[in-house]
Amino acid sequence: MMMKKIISCLMALGLLAACSLDENPRDQIEEEAAYTTADALYRNTVATLYNYIGGSADGQGLQGTCRGIYDLQTFGSDEAMVPIRGTDWYDGGIWQQLYCHSWTPGHEMIGNSWLYLYKVITLCNRSLEQLEAHKQLLNEADLTEYKSEVRALRAIFYWYLLDLFGRVPIITSTDVEINKLKQSERSQVFEFVVNELLESRNQLAITKSAAQGEYYGRVTYPVATFALAKLMLNAEVYADDDWTDDHRPDGSKMQFRVDAATVNAWEAVIHLCDQLQGIGYTLEDSYHNNFVVQNHFSKENIWTIVMDRDLYYNEMQYIYRSLHYRHGAAYGISGENGPCATIATLKTFGYGTDDEDIRFMFNYWAEDVYDPYGLSIADRTGQPLAYKPWEVKLDLSGSPYVETAGARMKKYVIDTNALKGGKLMDNDIVLFRFADALLMRAEAKLRNGMDGQADYDAVRGRVSMPLRKISLQNLLDERLLELCWEGWRRQDLIRFGQYESLFEGDFWDDKVDESDGHTTVFPIPGSIITLNPNIVQNKGY
Repeated sequence: MMMKKIISCLMALGLLAACSLDENPRDQIEEEAAYTTADALYRNTVATLYNYIGGSADGQGLQGTCRGIYDLQTFGSDEAMVPIRGTDWYDGGIWQQLYCHSWTPGHEMIGNSWLYLYKVITLCNRSLEQLEAHKQLLNEADLTEYKSEVRALRAIFYWYLLDLFGRVPIITSTDVEINKLKQSERSQVFEFVVNELLESRNQLAITKSAAQGEYYGRVTYPVATFALAKLMLNAEVYADDDWTDDHRPDGSKMQFRVDAATVNAWEAVIHLCDQLQGIGYTLEDSYHNNFVVQNHFSKENIWTIVMDRDLYYNEMQYIYRSLHYRHGAAYGISGENGPCATIATLKTFGYGTDDEDIRFMFNYWAEDVYDPYGLSIADRTGQPLAYKPWEVKLDLSGSPYVETAGARMKKYVIDTNALKGGKLMDNDIVLFRFADALLMRAEAKLRNGMDGQADYDAVRGRVSMPLRKISLQNLLDERLLELCWEGWRRQDLIRFGQYESLFEGDFWDDKVDESDGHTTVFPIPGSIITLNPNIVQNKGY
């Protein structure tokens, strides 16, 4: 009966096409046989969930794959874009729609993200039910820890839904009646996620998740703490039930009970980031160390998608998607010659000026590029390959720079022993890291009328860049300089009230009126509304 309940829940959410759960899978053990010992119960309720943090198929995983959450967060912002390169990268206009904010409820990546997030939430609900049903196999301490870990993971997935879609259904059971499935207001989802993390994190191991060991890649106390800090930093946004009225709650007046103290949103951020520092997180001496092959030694990374080219199917597709075909081949991987930096990003980095930020060279390939031995790489015409950052525009068809326009992703050191064209690499994909926590604390202090200069200075000082006076604009810029390609830009722009398309008018005819702020959340996928008339579309769509 359990599998039938799961099928019912997936139907309610429109997930069957994405999940493809079979009631009688031939390659799996009988369900009850999975819960006969304490070890089997843990492996089949908790450990199995981590198979879904990354992915190998389109739309799967929090990061690493194509046409899902990361693309919405990155290419829907001013950070990066996928220009049309002649016959390449038009794909029905889906990339350009992100850049121009002209997406519709039928956009592929919007549907993929909804389906993936609810799939994992449903599996979390199933795991909680199985832990409860077989609790006699566990001692009380293990049962509490396992259930708390699953609840915290589920809360993080609800956070992504909250961030992307605003009003979504809260479902905590696999036994769902379709006609009773309704959305909760954004503030209610926010409150649910915060409470779930607050209640569960004190039962989690105070262990560094990004380091190899028993808790490698798992949701531990520091992971939940970082997620809570992010939620509090965005509290004004997430507690706003009408994002089209140009009015938000005041974070300094919002009250939260955190670790036996009543604090406002900004004080909560400061407290939580203090805890991360107290646990022992610190900046790496070298910025680049966070993204090298075998980066599990980083003392800065807090949560990562565990990668192992020989053991796991998790893929990192961003590098090969961005590099020119010949550039990738020179490093023994594939290249799809697609995503690149926008003009806005070049300006923020001061590219080509005397004030160019040193992190540009860590994060982007630009101008002449060379193979691992320092030799020039020839493009497809036989000339030395050189990227032209300033030549990027929405449609490069007919341009002499159709293949070379735009600075390309260089965030992660290329694993020259990677498999599957470079997708299976040994660099763990960084989700949360301590530099972000320092910038969060600096911002929270500034918004709370305090001095956040020291944290801001620490981030800039690590890369030996001249110090700047702290301000909201400088912090927003710093977050791009420090965290580009890490999937935070859309969220940051919304929080700072600067989220709008950079429509250039050279190709796209669908100029969107964003003055009401409706594009700060994505539409509910049209297929979900068709399946369930109780689901109401977000304003503006």
